[in-house]
Amino acid sequence: MPEAPDADETAPAASPSRRRADARRAPVSGDSVTAIESQLRAMRTDAEQHIAHARAEFDQANERIKQRTGRDLIVAILIGVAIGVVVVASLIFVKWLFAFFALGAMVLAVFEFSRALQVSGRRVDVVPQLAAGVLLLASGFLAGLWLHWVATLVAVAFVIVWRLTAQLLADDGRAYNEVLADVLVAAFVQLYVPFLTSIAMILLAEDGGEWWVLAFLILAVVADTGAYVSGLTFGRGGRHPMAPRISPKKTWEGFAGACVAALAAGVVLAVFMLQLPWWTGLIFGAVVLATATVGDLGESMLKRDLGIKDMSSWLPGHGGVLDRLDSILPSATAALATYYLLAPLGVS
Repeated sequence: MPEAPDADETAPAASPSRRRADARRAPVSGDSVTAIESQLRAMRTDAEQHIAHARAEFDQANERIKQRTGRDLIVAILIGVAIGVVVVASLIFVKWLFAFFALGAMVLAVFEFSRALQVSGRRVDVVPQLAAGVLLLASGFLAGLWLHWVATLVAVAFVIVWRLTAQLLADDGRAYNEVLADVLVAAFVQLYVPFLTSIAMILLAEDGGEWWVLAFLILAVVADTGAYVSGLTFGRGGRHPMAPRISPKKTWEGFAGACVAALAAGVVLAVFMLQLPWWTGLIFGAVVLATATVGDLGESMLKRDLGIKDMSSWLPGHGGVLDRLDSILPSATAALATYYLLAPLGVS
């Protein structure tokens, strides 16, 4: 008599889904758990080593850049982006808010410039300089171009008279040439920082002026970035210094990069932001590039005469506020002149 088949032989084969479920319910052995933990630890260690290696290489590269430029690149980028966001947002959404940003920048720049001059032996009256500067910015934004010239004369006369009166009351026997130098410095501070800042306020108050302010700020930043990148790439070791006695690190290679960047950005901004013919962007870019370069070299000459590297250390990676405004301040005048010249060519 044939034997009865075993239960396992007669039972229908389990479905694939049931076998997977049984596998999940099956207990994992201790050896398997240990193997998985070891593998995870090895993966984590390997990832940490890769991250540490990448960080070490990044730190080395950043240190090389810092040695060549004297700046902490990462911190400078973060601060620059933060300032850029505030500036762009104020100009795009509520343009009069930019006036308060400009006022704050002017106050800080006047304060740090005055302090640097005082350390060098000059007598600068900070409070009168700031009061006259507020007057100039307000007149630039509210009064218009022609009344602004009257306000400028009043502001300069105010700081000069204040300095002469303060010197008269001091009666400390200061030499005539020293007093004259203090008076000229008082006028220069007012014309260099508050007056040039107020020119940007005149442009801001014009119809569509916020876009022109944004455009010339972008051009100044793009030109500076182009010079920085090109100088690092092609001007290593100061291959062809531009003005070795004023700023040894500025090279003609960097200036060439600034030219390309400024002209290209000028065309893009003219067509897409200012609604102007493309060729006007070449003019706008070239004018801002020229004034930005002169402003940068001019401030470098001032710092060399004062015997300092930066006006202050308030902006890590950048130096002082005036160190960031050196190329922007003279560009405001160029931008205003270009606005009067080119704005009528805009596409209606």
